[in-house]
Amino acid sequence: MGDAGEVLVDAEDRLQERIAEREQEKERRAVAPPPNPERQRKLTSLRLARAELQNQAEVTQNPLRRKQIEQALADLERRIAEA
Repeated sequence: MGDAGEVLVDAEDRLQERIAEREQEKERRAVAPPPNPERQRKLTSLRLARAELQNQAEVTQNPLRRKQIEQALADLERRIAEA
C-alpha cells in the first residue's frame, strides 16, 4: 500500500504542476493583445504602396518626379512607424 500511496502523491503533484502551467499559459495569453485586423490591413496597404513607389523610384528619369517619390516614401515610412 505504501507504493500505491506514493504513486497517488506523485500523480497529484504532476496534476498540480499541470494546472499551474495552464494558469501561466492563460496569463501569457491575456497579456498579449489580440491582433488587430484593421491595423494589419493598414500596414499591409502601406507596405505595398512603399514597394510600388520604390519600384517607380528605380526607373524614374525625371528629377522632379524622383523628388516627389522620395517625399512620398518618407511620408509612408512615417505612417508605417506610427501604425
